[in-house]
Amino acid sequence: MNVEFSKEKLAEVKQIIERYPEGKQKSALLPVLHLAQHEFGGWLSEETMNYVASLLNITDIEVYEVATFYSMFNLKPVGKYLFEVCQTGPCMLNGSDDIINYVHEKLGIKPGETTEDGMFTLKTVECLGACGYAPMMQLGENYKEHLTKEKIDKIISESRANAK
Repeated sequence: MNVEFSKEKLAEVKQIIERYPEGKQKSALLPVLHLAQHEFGGWLSEETMNYVASLLNITDIEVYEVATFYSMFNLKPVGKYLFEVCQTGPCMLNGSDDIINYVHEKLGIKPGETTEDGMFTLKTVECLGACGYAPMMQLGENYKEHLTKEKIDKIISESRANAK
C-alpha cells in the first residue's frame, strides 16, 4: 500500500504546519495524525506513521510515541462502529466492566477485537471526561451515557440499521 496524501490534503498539512513557529513542526503532529487516520482507513499503519514523520521532518519513533500513547489513535484496522468504553474509576464503579462483558456476550468480541463482519470494534479507553454520566462510551463523535444492557442492545440495533 502506497501511503501518500492527495495534493489537496498536502496543502492542508502545510497549513497545519504553518500554524507553528519555524522549527516547531512537531507541534503539528496531533492534527496531522488525525488527518492521516481519517484519510487512510481509520487507523495508523507503520507506513502511515513513517510518512507523517517524513512530512514533519521528525523521527519515526517520535510519531510512534504519540500514536501509542493516545487512545484516540488506532494502530490496527477497526470496525465501522468503534465502541470506546471508559474503564477509569468512576465508570468502573458504576458498571463499565459489566458493559464490556455484555458487549462481549452480544458481539463475541473482547477489547481490541473486531467482529468478523467488520462492523464493530470494542476498545477500552481511559477517562473520556464524562464521569458524571458513568458508565459511558464514545461512539464516533458521540458519547453514550448511563449505559445499561438495554441501551447497548439499542445502540447495536441502531448501528446495524444505519449500516444498511
